[in-house]
Amino acid sequence: MTVRLSGPLSDFVSANVGEHGDYENVSEYVRDLIRRDKEQREAKEFERLKAELAHAYAAPESSYKPLTAADVIARNRT
Repeated sequence: MTVRLSGPLSDFVSANVGEHGDYENVSEYVRDLIRRDKEQREAKEFERLKAELAHAYAAPESSYKPLTAADVIARNRT
C-alpha cells in the first residue's frame, strides 16, 4: 500500500515520526491511526446498540408477548 502526502500533511507526519516524534516510523503512525479509527467506529456502534436496547427495555411489560422459537424463525424468514 502506498500513500503519498505533500505539503502540510507531510510536514505534520514528519513532526510526529522519528527522533522527536511519538512514532518510530510512518507505518507505525498509520497503523495507530487506523486502530484508533476502528475503535472509534466500534464505540459508536456499541453506543447505538446500547441506546436501541435501552429503548426496548423501556417498553411497558404489556407490550411484550410470548413467542416460541418457531414464531421467531417464521418472522425472520419474511
